[in-house]
Amino acid sequence: MTGISASTANTQPLVTDELIEQRVSDLIGRASRRQLWLLFLDSDNVQLPLLIPTDDYPGRPTPDHANELANGIRHIAGAARAAQVILVWERYAGSDLTPLDRAWAQQLHNACSGIGVPIRAQLLSHKRGVRWLAPDDYLS
Repeated sequence: MTGISASTANTQPLVTDELIEQRVSDLIGRASRRQLWLLFLDSDNVQLPLLIPTDDYPGRPTPDHANELANGIRHIAGAARAAQVILVWERYAGSDLTPLDRAWAQQLHNACSGIGVPIRAQLLSHKRGVRWLAPDDYLS
């Protein structure tokens, strides 16, 4: 993981997909292990000073797992007064999405949408870098 100063993060709103992808590349970069990162944006699209990695989610998603994770994200976002959430799926493999990647992205998207948690973006941190996950990648 590389660094970005808090003052830079506080002065550059993430108003485009490209800026979000660059920020994730700067903060998380290439994958080294399996985990899910949570980044939070305020109502002005400025990243909040809260970056949460979690590696204790199940290997295979079920609606129950996704709902439990979505509820946790909702509570954290509420406490942080976040307007939107960015999800980054880190795993040490290539940039191609696997069926498991798609399943997790879809399940968590659906669970968060169902309880009113606005997901701004989902990205994949892989062994060579970071890639954007378009909704067509996991909702089709």
